[in-house]
Amino acid sequence: MSYSVQHLKETAEIVARIDAAACEKCVQELVAVRARGGRLFILGVGGSAANAGHAVNDFRKIGGLECYAPTDNVSELTARTNDEGWATVFAEWLRGSRLRKEDALLVLSVGGGNLEKNVSPNLVLALQLAKQVGARVIGIVGKDGGYTAQVADACVIVPTVNPGNITPHSEAFQAVIWHLFVSHPSLKAHQTKWESVAAKP
Repeated sequence: MSYSVQHLKETAEIVARIDAAACEKCVQELVAVRARGGRLFILGVGGSAANAGHAVNDFRKIGGLECYAPTDNVSELTARTNDEGWATVFAEWLRGSRLRKEDALLVLSVGGGNLEKNVSPNLVLALQLAKQVGARVIGIVGKDGGYTAQVADACVIVPTVNPGNITPHSEAFQAVIWHLFVSHPSLKAHQTKWESVAAKP
């Protein structure tokens, strides 16, 4: 079997094992955030940070949600990292944004954060702040979901089908799942360009 065949088979297996009910619960949370005038903050590091920037565009433009990602402002991100340390960068950014109970965090992460192992402590501290102020927590995470899955109000875990491919599948499926969210009839507020063009006679 070629690697390409193997990778695609793993992808198909993950699709079959994604929890659709968990996806629906996440959509319900997002609809509720919009209805109460809350903001959505999307957190991710590494490839997940790039996904966060893309997702902000989709939630704002398609979903009609006020939405931000701390990693989109590289000047503030690097200043806080340099001056205050990496672990607190998201929590302090959220404090500066006056995170409140009407808001929600969407965490995109391979592992979901783990303080004991010093893995993504910045996500953990941001989640702790969210729980303190009463903001809702949504996650799209891999592995066992880590701290995100432990505290989330709604969470989709990307199943591990090959321990050697946890990161690529987790990051790829973040995009699959958030596109599901913004395409969901309950959340989608505006038509996407190519679909609107295709609908014309």
